[in-house]
Formats: sequence, structure tokens, C-alpha cells
Amino acid sequence: MSKFSKDEVARLADLARISLTDAEIEQFAGELSTVSNAMEKVSAVASSDVPATSHPIPLTNVWREDVVGTEKLDLDLVFASAPANEDGKFAVPQILGEE
Repeated sequence: MSKFSKDEVARLADLARISLTDAEIEQFAGELSTVSNAMEKVSAVASSDVPATSHPIPLTNVWREDVVGTEKLDLDLVFASAPANEDGKFAVPQILGEE
């Protein structure tokens, strides 16, 4: 059973340049010990015959197939809400000094 002391937590906080109160140091010492104990339990059951996984349930691709549709947007309706358009394209202000 791993136990983090208050001195270890205070030293880590000092290295990380984090200011902690005595109450926070005591709280974090307990929390770090809990995390360390959980990691020890996982390490005890993990063996070379257990494959590493990133997800407990295999993921599958959920993307739909791209299908060319016959519906087209009415350009007059699209450009009606645009501030400006030119030659069937949205007109935007020039920003790079190019022509």
C-alpha cells in the first residue's frame, strides 16, 4: 500500500511552483495515495497475456457513405442572406493586399 507523505506532496508542489495550504497538502496526500493504490491493483492483474486496450468496447467507423445528391441549392436564396456576391461566389473584403 503506497502512502504519500505530506512532505512528499509539499516537495512536489514546490517543484511545480504551486502554493498549497496545509489542508490542501493533506487532502492531496490522501488522494495521491488512493490513485497509487488503484494503480497497484491494476498492475497486479495486468500481465503479458492481457492485450493493452484503449477502449473496453471496440469502436467502428460510424461515418455515412458520401452520396451525390440531385438536390441543388437555389443560389438566389443562398445569396439573399450574404452581404455581397460576385459571379456566383461570396464576395469578401480583401485582407492580404492581393488582387
